[in-house]
Amino acid sequence: MFTGIIKAMGTISVIERRGGDVRLSVRSGNMPFASYEVGESISVNGVCLTAVALREDGFDTDVSVETLDVTALGTLCVGDAVNLEPSLAFGDRLGGHLVSGHVDCVGRVAKVAADARSIRMAIEIAPEIARYVAKKGSVTVDGVSLTINEVSGNVFDVNIIPHTADATIMGNYTVGTAVNIEVDLLARYIERLLAKDGDELSKEFLKEHGYA
Repeated sequence: MFTGIIKAMGTISVIERRGGDVRLSVRSGNMPFASYEVGESISVNGVCLTAVALREDGFDTDVSVETLDVTALGTLCVGDAVNLEPSLAFGDRLGGHLVSGHVDCVGRVAKVAADARSIRMAIEIAPEIARYVAKKGSVTVDGVSLTINEVSGNVFDVNIIPHTADATIMGNYTVGTAVNIEVDLLARYIERLLAKDGDELSKEFLKEHGYA
């Protein structure tokens, strides 16, 4: 599990093709890799990956064909910057929201505009995933925990404050940038529970269960 609070940015130093899948080498001078162990999970642009080799300034990880198919990691090139977050340890502060590192879809940046000192972004996602995003709800974009401003169809808006723009790769997004999207875990579990019980999420259902 992760929190969506990026600890460092890294750089892709090597991309090695291996029989259809890929081994990535990631370098960063801002994480204590010496204190990690092989087999630990590290989030790379919001994707939970396993460290198969560790160095003082980075790690190697294998990316399966399945992960390449359902995330934007396959678009990475040597020299690209990535968001990094180690897995959550018991006792750590949960500064963002609970993030699994399992990507739901690849979205596309549809609009980038200045909004006072922030950057306002519109992100288009798969229509079948849009049902899980809601105004003022949480979403993870390339591993970054964000609050949704507005939702219109399968497009949602977020604000990127100056700190987030400086501390993550989001400050370099342009229209068309592919991003990894993970919706809030609660939305997934609520849908599953409702489907199991055969109930529909309606105003009447919410009122009956004390939510409206």
